[in-house]
Amino acid sequence: MIAQFDRPLAGIITSPREPWYAEAAFHDDLAKLVTSNAPTAQKITGLARFLHLSGQSTQTDQWEALVEIAAIDVAVARMLEPHVDALGILAEAGHESPDAHSTWGVYAADVPEFAVAADDEGGQTLLTGEKAWCSLAAELTHAIVIVEGIDGSRACAVDLTNSRVQAQTVSWPSLGLKEIPSGSVMFDHAPATTVGPPNWYLDRPSFAWGGIRVAACWFGGAVGMARNAAHRHLRRPTPSPMGELQLGQLDAEISAVRAVMDQAAAAADGEDEFSRAEAWTLALRVRNIVYRSVQRVQHLSRELAGPAALTGDAGFAKADADLTVYLSQHHGLRDEAALGGDLYKQSHGDEL
Repeated sequence: MIAQFDRPLAGIITSPREPWYAEAAFHDDLAKLVTSNAPTAQKITGLARFLHLSGQSTQTDQWEALVEIAAIDVAVARMLEPHVDALGILAEAGHESPDAHSTWGVYAADVPEFAVAADDEGGQTLLTGEKAWCSLAAELTHAIVIVEGIDGSRACAVDLTNSRVQAQTVSWPSLGLKEIPSGSVMFDHAPATTVGPPNWYLDRPSFAWGGIRVAACWFGGAVGMARNAAHRHLRRPTPSPMGELQLGQLDAEISAVRAVMDQAAAAADGEDEFSRAEAWTLALRVRNIVYRSVQRVQHLSRELAGPAALTGDAGFAKADADLTVYLSQHHGLRDEAALGGDLYKQSHGDEL
């Protein structure tokens, strides 16, 4: 059994002098957990325990952990990220820490043809309807579900094992993130616990830090591919000038993201208070930078590693496929436009 990691987490974001292509000191034990054949729930709780991730964890520790996990397996980081998010949501709303063996998702997708309503009956909140894009719903024990009530949107904690909650059977042919089936869930007057006041989930500044937490997973996946490619290049007896160029380009891109995320982590964990708008502007900026850099790192890694990696290295090919699907969930140009819109509003605040 792997023991709990008991040293400060010095990862890629806050240790800029450590080469990004070097494995972290705790890599071997972490890799054993990430690559084990344990069931999803056991893997999530094992990783959270190993890395001391809880509802009170700093954003820095969360992002560092997810970068290193995603560098080993993007899908496992994708499993853990919403669990950590849910623990933080519960803690921020003043709820007690859930059972250590519980595993959580966060289902917030807003799809017009799918809707879940919250009704209060006899002092109990009941959910009815169908929610789309509920990742791992058949494998988790609980979830925070964003639903509509008469007083606005609500965040509701739901026991997914309740008989009034049914994860729908889903065909999931995706090659990327194949371990994360994301079908819909039916709620039939399912009992739930409201978390925070109406509209609180989206209105809180820390919603923005969750957006950067996802970007940390993207970045970790890119770092994993870049490490693989760099190791291949550094083992070559006569490296080509083109390979040296690509390695240098990778270093520049990764170093830029490290600096941006380090600055964002210092802001998120600092003493300065952010409004929701200020925090989300920062998150949009960071996510857009990471998104574009990760795309380039992914491309450069494929070129530097060569076709042998994509055709003969299952880990490299899996990371490439996982990262492609994960990045496709980003809003891309819409988020870049949103950032520009935010800046315009800020500069014309007195006029609008």
